[in-house]
Amino acid sequence: MSVLRTERRDRVAILTFDDPDRRNVVSDEMNDELLAAFDELEADEDVGAVVLTGAGRAFCAGAVLDDLLDAGSGDADGALPDIYRGFLRVAHTPLPTVAAVNGAAVGAGMNMVLACDLVVAGRSAKFDSRFLTIGIHPGGGHTWRLRNITDLQTAKAMVLFEQILDGEAAARHGVAWECVDDEALVDRAVEYAAKAAGHPRDLVAVTKKTLHDTAAITESVPSVQLEIEPQVWSMRQPAFTEMVARLKARMAEKG
Repeated sequence: MSVLRTERRDRVAILTFDDPDRRNVVSDEMNDELLAAFDELEADEDVGAVVLTGAGRAFCAGAVLDDLLDAGSGDADGALPDIYRGFLRVAHTPLPTVAAVNGAAVGAGMNMVLACDLVVAGRSAKFDSRFLTIGIHPGGGHTWRLRNITDLQTAKAMVLFEQILDGEAAARHGVAWECVDDEALVDRAVEYAAKAAGHPRDLVAVTKKTLHDTAAITESVPSVQLEIEPQVWSMRQPAFTEMVARLKARMAEKG
């Protein structure tokens, strides 16, 4: 039985984690289906953005504990990346992604949230780092991603001091963009995703890459240089050249 459900709304794909009895854990089945789904979506030119959400009362409850035990007792260098492969596939997709967080996002489930480009929280959302609570060090880029989305004190509060954020607190601290009623959550996430999907797909992918590449830039001059090549490329694409032609035509009509 599938643990990932796919729906389409125009150019937005909605991926729903559909293993509610296990609170949508990061299982082998979930990871396999996520990889396959993103391979398919990236190959489909009619898909411009992706929303991820969970069925039932949880967004994603984290890794399967037995998998973590096995990884700790065996070759962790091989086993842990295997657990990570689902949310890392989300993190590395060129498609813009929106997490519509309903209920709990715990541990590796928080990593699934942090892998997305934009986070919309429902009132029921709970953002729970959890790693130290169960006696293990954070993994999968958790500290780096959390630190990049919010400030250092918030990251420390969540990781070291077991502070669990509800949807409204997550929005206040920058972990989520906004908090909305649960009934409006997916529609709101799709609304955001549709904005990104409305732009040329290649332009969005290149711009997303640039935004990620800025993490290595610390000065003004290199930041300008970083954008020159992709900006020149974009100015040669139909979206820009045709827009300029239309604008010139309207100006000529007005005389």
